[in-house]
Amino acid sequence: MPQHGTEMRSDLGIGLDALAPAEMARVLIAGQRAALEAVDVAREAIGRAAARMAETLGAGGRLAYGGAGSSALMAAADALELGGTFGVSPERILILMAGGLPVDARMPGASEDDEAAGRAAAAVLDARDLMIAVSASGRTPYALGLARAARDRGAAVIAIANVPGAPLLALADVPVCLPTPPEIVAGSTRLGAGTAQKAALNAMSTIMGALTGRIHDGFMVGLVADNAK
Repeated sequence: MPQHGTEMRSDLGIGLDALAPAEMARVLIAGQRAALEAVDVAREAIGRAAARMAETLGAGGRLAYGGAGSSALMAAADALELGGTFGVSPERILILMAGGLPVDARMPGASEDDEAAGRAAAAVLDARDLMIAVSASGRTPYALGLARAARDRGAAVIAIANVPGAPLLALADVPVCLPTPPEIVAGSTRLGAGTAQKAALNAMSTIMGALTGRIHDGFMVGLVADNAK
């Protein structure tokens, strides 16, 4: 099978395990910086994606975040913060993760290969909703199933992937490509790709918050205070 950008080997990883811990940290932090540079080149797409999110909420639709593995965790982390940070009702947010959200330290793996499960999960969407499908490679079957089912249901699709020309991006109304370099630990997309995805998702939802009046002068005016702090 040909290697794609997220699976290729980085020169920075050669000899990594022979370095002193502080030097390993230096190399890994450099990789994180490179990942964030990939987010900057996508800022126009990020802005368009955020505007679609705001439009969806304004029209009474739901935001569905989904994917598999580490990418789904990045999506879920953003989705789970929308209620407390911006006062978005939990009923307006869906999290569609291959194998379901983990309840312990075991991460579902093989479920990412099930496109039919992705299609079934997204069958709850309708034309008012917005699917945000995230996949580092942009070819994860579950994520492709989410996007294809969403399109079939008339829902708009935002796709986030880290490989230019990925199939998932071709299914999107708003494709967001984050062309991160090869991972320092080859194929471990929780590293650079995950950092880029989290930064892009955070930016999208924060812009959405501003566009929907939930942020004013840098304050969270839609904050739901549910603890003493």
